[in-house]
Amino acid sequence: MDRLTAQDLSTLWPDDIGWPQDIGALAVLDGSKLIDADGQLRIQQVRDAIGSRLHLVPRFRQALHIPRRGLGWPLWVDAASFDIAEHVRVCWIPTPGDETQLLLTTERLRRRRLDRSRPLWEMWLLPGLAGGRVGLYMKVHHAIADGVAGVSTLGAFLDAAPEPVAHPAPAWTPAPLPTSRELFSDNLQRRADAFAHAMQCLLSPVATARRARRAWPAVRETLLASRAPWTSLNQPISAGRKLAVVRARLDLTKRVAHAHGGTVNDVLMAAIAGGLGELLWSRGEPVEDLVLRGYVPVSLRRDEPGPSRGNLDGVMVIPLPLGVADPVQRLRLITGETVERKKLTRPPAGTLLRNGLVQRAFLHVMARQRWANTYVANVPGPPVQLYLAGAPLLEVFPLVPLIGNVTLGVGALSYAGQFNLTVVADEAACPDVEIFAAGVAAELRSLTASLPRSTAQATAG
Repeated sequence: MDRLTAQDLSTLWPDDIGWPQDIGALAVLDGSKLIDADGQLRIQQVRDAIGSRLHLVPRFRQALHIPRRGLGWPLWVDAASFDIAEHVRVCWIPTPGDETQLLLTTERLRRRRLDRSRPLWEMWLLPGLAGGRVGLYMKVHHAIADGVAGVSTLGAFLDAAPEPVAHPAPAWTPAPLPTSRELFSDNLQRRADAFAHAMQCLLSPVATARRARRAWPAVRETLLASRAPWTSLNQPISAGRKLAVVRARLDLTKRVAHAHGGTVNDVLMAAIAGGLGELLWSRGEPVEDLVLRGYVPVSLRRDEPGPSRGNLDGVMVIPLPLGVADPVQRLRLITGETVERKKLTRPPAGTLLRNGLVQRAFLHVMARQRWANTYVANVPGPPVQLYLAGAPLLEVFPLVPLIGNVTLGVGALSYAGQFNLTVVADEAACPDVEIFAAGVAAELRSLTASLPRSTAQATAG
C-alpha cells in the first residue's frame, strides 16, 4: 500500500479551502525542432518523448484514492486507464507573444484545478512566443513531490543531448484497486506499528528525551520564538495570482556569497529583503526598524540522484532586516543568522501534525497565522543545458504555491549557469508585484557592484 505520508497529506487538505497546492515550472524552449513547416506544434513528438519515460516516474500514472472511513489514509493507486493526451496539451500564446502574455497564459492554466480522478499533473506546450520559442508549463500537485523531488521528476523527461539513444518503454498494465479487506488489514498493521513505536519511545525515555531536546530549538524558532510583524503582506489570499520573473547569473551570485562569507541562499534572502523594503515603502508602510520572517523549506533528503517523490522537508525561519540601508550589511546580518540556524536539528515538517484531523484544524488558523511574512524556496537545478524531445531548454523558472495569509512567495532555481527567480503573488493583495521584482533585481545589482572590480570583471569575462 503506497499511502501518503503525514507531510504529503498536509498538502492535500488546503485544496478544499481554495488554496490549491500545485507546484510547477515554467520553461522556455528553442522551438526550431518543435514547430513544423506549417507553423504547427509537433505535439505528438513531445507526447512520445514523455510517454517513453513515464516508467521512470510511476506516480504520473497513478491517481489519488481516498478510502472510506476506517480504511486508513489516502493512497496512490494505478489509474484504471491512462491517456497521455489528457496530460500533455497545447495552448497558444496570444499576440504579441511576449513575456507578459506568457506569464498571463501560465496563470490561466495554473488556476485550472487538477482532476483528482486522474494522475495529478499536467504539461502544457505554449507556442507563439516571439523568435520561434515555445513555452512549457508543467504543474504537479504538491502531494506528489516537494521542490527537490519536482526538479528530479522534470529531469526524468529531459536529455543531456539533442539526440539521445532511444530505449523502448516497458509495457504498462495497471494494478487492480486494493480491496476493502486489504485496505483494512493494511490500516490495522500500520496502527499496530505506530503503537509499537510509541511503546518503544516510552520504554526508552532517555533516548526519546534526547531526540526531543535536539529537535526543540528548531521547533521553537519556527513557531514560538517571535511573531511575524503585521504588514499588508499578510492577509487572506484570493484565487488569482500575478507572476513576475527575475534573472540573475549563478556565477556572480556565488562570487557575492563567497566574498561576504555566505551562501547563494543568503544572497537570495538579502535580495528579497531589499525587494520587500521597496514594496512596503511604496505602500507608505514604515520599514526603518522592520524585521520580517521568511519561511524557507530545508530538504532533508539523502536519496541517490534520480527521480524521487513525496515530501521530506524541514523548515527554517530567516529574519529579513528591511530597515538596513546597506545591501552588504544586510547580507552579512542574514549570513550570521543562517550560520547559527543551520546548526539546529530539523524534524520533517509533518512530524508535529501526524493526525489528519489535527491537520485540518490547523489549516483554519492559517489565514490568521503570525509565523511567517513570506515564503522562499531555493532548489538547485541541473548545471548543464538539457533538451526536451530534441529542443534546447533555454530557461526554467519555478512556481511555488501560496497558503493562508502569505500573499507573496518566491521560487529560485539554478540552471545551466542561470539563477532564475519567480515571484508568485496574490493578485488582489499584490497588484504592485513588479515593484518587488524590480527591488530584488536592484538589490542583486548592488551586491554585485560590491565585488572587487577585478573579481567582477573576471566573472563577466
